[in-house]
Amino acid sequence: MRLVVVSAGLSVQSSTRLLGDRLAAAAAGRTPADVQVIEVRDLAVEIAHTFTNGFPGRALTAAFETVAAADGLIVVTPVFSASYSGLFKSFFDALSVTDEGALAGKPVLIAATGGTARHSLVLDHAMRPLFSHLRAVVVPTGVYAASEDWGAEGLDGRVERAAGELAALVPGLSTARPQPRRDSFEDVTPFEERLAALRPAG
Repeated sequence: MRLVVVSAGLSVQSSTRLLGDRLAAAAAGRTPADVQVIEVRDLAVEIAHTFTNGFPGRALTAAFETVAAADGLIVVTPVFSASYSGLFKSFFDALSVTDEGALAGKPVLIAATGGTARHSLVLDHAMRPLFSHLRAVVVPTGVYAASEDWGAEGLDGRVERAAGELAALVPGLSTARPQPRRDSFEDVTPFEERLAALRPAG
């Protein structure tokens, strides 16, 4: 299983990345997985340039290709103003502009971190609608970790339940998803021949 964690934490050793790592470890403990992590903060400049010039840079393109090739995603954002962070949203906006169907049919585990439990509704009121709009398959259990949750038993239980749901979804959905079309140069008609076909006969 190719598992990709998209973490939108802004600091080094952020709680957002920590939660993403715990979820990935729990999923990989259920089925063998190759885990890759995308730190969105490292791509902030290229994300901004994508919206101004229409083209993702090299590092952002590589991140998009990693996401598109994943069998499952774990997406984690800190909560700002009772919603996902702007950088988190911008990453997926830029992805959808570049490859509209990149997340179609892909299993996604949503997670978020915040200072208070009052913001846990971000999972169902912001993140779940976003990824449903992108045609991803969102696992039933989302994981929210407030400051007081770290080290508490309840967090471990939610992590294990969500990871199990993701691991169970991946095998069936990865085989059902349409594979990207890879055109061969043999199928390309030379421009001169196409032009000649448009000219009136005689």
